[in-house]
Amino acid sequence: MSVEAGRTPGQTHRTAYDEQTHARLAADAAQIIARYPQERSALLPMLHLVQSEDGYVSPRGIAFCAATLGISTAEVSAVATFYTQYKRHPNGEYTVGVCTNTLCAIMGGDAIWEHLSDELGIGHDETTDDGAITLERIECNAACDYAPVVMVNWEFFDNQTPESADELVGKLRAGEPVAPTRGADSVCSFKQMSRVLAGFPDGRADEGVGAGGPTVRGTVLARENGWEAPAFPGDEPAEEPVETKTASSSAAASGATATPKAGDEQSSAERPAATAADSSAAQQENKQASDEAKES
Repeated sequence: MSVEAGRTPGQTHRTAYDEQTHARLAADAAQIIARYPQERSALLPMLHLVQSEDGYVSPRGIAFCAATLGISTAEVSAVATFYTQYKRHPNGEYTVGVCTNTLCAIMGGDAIWEHLSDELGIGHDETTDDGAITLERIECNAACDYAPVVMVNWEFFDNQTPESADELVGKLRAGEPVAPTRGADSVCSFKQMSRVLAGFPDGRADEGVGAGGPTVRGTVLARENGWEAPAFPGDEPAEEPVETKTASSSAAASGATATPKAGDEQSSAERPAATAADSSAAQQENKQASDEAKES
């Protein structure tokens, strides 16, 4: 049976954050917005931010994003319902994703999925009664060299079997620590991982094993055998303009490295608004109106 952890039948959504929580989220949101030339571009990480607070993209989280960015709640909802990493109902403490795409499936992914679904009594995107596990059928975990793969809050557990996956889930439900095959030394909660995805590092990026042996095997063989990818016809470098050559030669002679400058062609820091809607008076009016936007 699937339940929405933290809610009881008939319970209504809270429509606003308390003053202290709102101030904390607003400070975090300001850091996120500062990374982008246009405020509305910050929507994706801000959805992760409110998800880190509520455990899903809640109606009050949608209202907060809309009011902060000056867009409508309908626009925020449209984005939140498009991407599967954003949950529209309370998620479990751990999202267990079983890859059932082609390679993982034929290596045992389907068997793992069926076993966990039967043992937990839940299906895709459903949560156990204790609120600990949300089970997902994943299309691809981008780790075919370790198939079949299970992920817990986006941490890798490689070369799994129905038995090992069952043991993993049992430890998670019992509150016992588990160590991913690669990556961080431990698994954090769904809310903690959502905050990392919002762009706030948790200091664990350099823990554990990164790319394992199977992942880099092709690179190792290429270096041992002196293999190189053949050049495509017409791939010869274009002749540089004289002024570019001069500047490059001067930089190389001085040992200096060219540093991108804000406003240059490769920089987005000082680009003008892409459309009139991004900087129009209507947008500012919409932002003011959205301050009172709430969904029930």
